[in-house]
Amino acid sequence: MGVRRALEPDRGRLLSGLDLDAWLAATLGAAPRDRARFVRALTHGSQSGDNYERLEFLGDRVLGLTIADWLYERFPNEPEGALSKRLNALVTGAACADVARALGVVPHLKLGKQARDDGAADSDNVLGDVMEALIGALYLDAGFGAARDFVRGLWADRIDHQGKAPQHPKSALQEWAAAKGRRPPEYAILDRSGPHHAPRFTVKVSIGKLAEATGEGASKQEAETAAAVALLAEVAG
Repeated sequence: MGVRRALEPDRGRLLSGLDLDAWLAATLGAAPRDRARFVRALTHGSQSGDNYERLEFLGDRVLGLTIADWLYERFPNEPEGALSKRLNALVTGAACADVARALGVVPHLKLGKQARDDGAADSDNVLGDVMEALIGALYLDAGFGAARDFVRGLWADRIDHQGKAPQHPKSALQEWAAAKGRRPPEYAILDRSGPHHAPRFTVKVSIGKLAEATGEGASKQEAETAAAVALLAEVAG
């Protein structure tokens, strides 16, 4: 099955109102060989035990390999550390969720009533996992080449606009503390709330008794990053 360049975001939103078969054909460039596999990729655990989790596991690895290979090709003079920073920024759950929204995934999600009422359709955790599950489904349906082309079409603008390798806020905060002769940052979870599919974490980060800040996010990692951003603004801004 040939896969055309991924839909532009606006076109993806226009097609999101179509039925699933039309949306899949437009998104993938052709009807999938195994439709059920893509239905599974769009199905949350609150709807069925036959859900996206295994496909998400596979798609996560396909996405990581595709982006890593692409970065190795695009930035031949960058060291491993810079490539890792780029990779980490491009494959976050939030980045995958943004791609899923632009592609028009949301109307086709299969959620249980409680999960839908709890806002799972707009959860970065859920949408990020579904995006990876769709990549995994395409890998099984049409092979690695098709999955790679699909990812490259969807992530092209993100790589083109990335510019300098981004410094992760947690790394930046740790480097700032080391440069100032301070203790390494310490992170602690203050609160976890919300349902399983859409949790909210509150995390505190502190550098000894010098300063502290809190951050919130849909995952522990996201909350730690938000806290690091807040503390960096306070001590290094």
